Amino acid sequence: MAERTINKLEGRARAEIKIPGDKSISHRSIIFGSIAKGETHVEGFLNGEDCLCTMQAFQALGVDIDYNEENKTLDICGAGMENFIKPSKAIYLGNSGTAMRLLAGLFSGLNFSTTLTGDESLSGRPMKRVIDPLALMGAEIDSNDGKAPLLINPNEEKFKLKGIEYNSKIASAQVKSAVLLAGLNADGLTTVSEPHKSRDHTERMLEYFGAQVMSTGTSVSLLGKDSLKMMSGREIQVPGDISSAAFYMVAGAILSDAQLKVLKVGINPTRDGIIEVLDKMNVDHDIYQSDNYSFEPVADIMVRSSNPQAMVIDGEIIPRLIDEIPVISILAAQAEGQTIIKDAAELKVKESNRIRSTVNMLKALGVEVEETDDGMIIEGRNTKPFDPDLDEVVIDSHGDHRLAMSAAIAALHCTKPVRILKTEFVNTSFPDFFDILDNIKEKALVNAQN
Repeated sequence: MAERTINKLEGRARAEIKIPGDKSISHRSIIFGSIAKGETHVEGFLNGEDCLCTMQAFQALGVDIDYNEENKTLDICGAGMENFIKPSKAIYLGNSGTAMRLLAGLFSGLNFSTTLTGDESLSGRPMKRVIDPLALMGAEIDSNDGKAPLLINPNEEKFKLKGIEYNSKIASAQVKSAVLLAGLNADGLTTVSEPHKSRDHTERMLEYFGAQVMSTGTSVSLLGKDSLKMMSGREIQVPGDISSAAFYMVAGAILSDAQLKVLKVGINPTRDGIIEVLDKMNVDHDIYQSDNYSFEPVADIMVRSSNPQAMVIDGEIIPRLIDEIPVISILAAQAEGQTIIKDAAELKVKESNRIRSTVNMLKALGVEVEETDDGMIIEGRNTKPFDPDLDEVVIDSHGDHRLAMSAAIAALHCTKPVRILKTEFVNTSFPDFFDILDNIKEKALVNAQN
């Protein structure tokens, strides 16, 4: 297992940072490029392990995908779902919950069986949230007590899926997307409603590829097989992932004399919760919006050293920043006052129990924090560096890429060295994270010496 020890940043942090492609959009570009007819060209593809697993899954189904690792481009020769071939073995999806849940929906309409497996972490994550609505549509999925591996269409029969109206108890883009993807091969109209609007990358991309999609409030509907026939290949430019950008946005806010600019970041309104947090916590930042990338709004975001103010983070904003909560907790720990995060019980079923692991990380850094059933209460340090009692802080990331990166950002503002365990999982979403971090530190050290 890899580990990293990170020391406090010395000097002025100045950088323009190119953020890797959005993970959610990269997954979906492969899925929709593979089921549409014709050529799809993708630029800015995230070469993280999760997305590579999705690519390999469709290659196993016989889809011709040319991947240029250096240029981060894909050329997908889409021939439609009817031309998929049965894979010769189980499809391994690594640590990707997105891939497993979305492909469970799409593969429910195939006329052959498929088995989806994952690593130890993914095999412990709940899949009933997609199995149950898919079963209502007529899908048959065998599982390990609601967890992976998933055996889809075990009897090798073509199940006739039917459209449904599904009221999801949680706001989850993965649940919504799984049902809509199954709906592409279903008779009639499929509608998904949520308590709050979750990420809408699926419906945006469906419409971009030519499907008939209707969105009203927190509901989205899809006209099944007719939409699938209308889908054709497209050009896709993947914007930078705002969930990855959030780490350096928080770094810019908490470090002394810092000015960090993240470039070409997606600011989809269902993903921009971190920007709202920056606004409400009085973090000094500017947004320079540029042209849309394909079907997504994009901007450069500059964040400067700030004196953040505490706030309550709850309700409808939670689905718009659920992945950013670990690093937002680092910002909250540097704020003036008490920050309360609630309505975030979904964090318990991520790569780790992110409520507990985030709280333990903060405690190791010397922060006063209380774990709650659906979040945490954080006592801010009013910009004072983290100053734990131990000579060295050891943080177990539990194989959670976002926890490892959050700990690394905190280490830049900590008086003691921070040793982070299981850092190899950062490759899931941000393979260049530590290279960028090291580059910022090196430039800061040069600035300090001049």
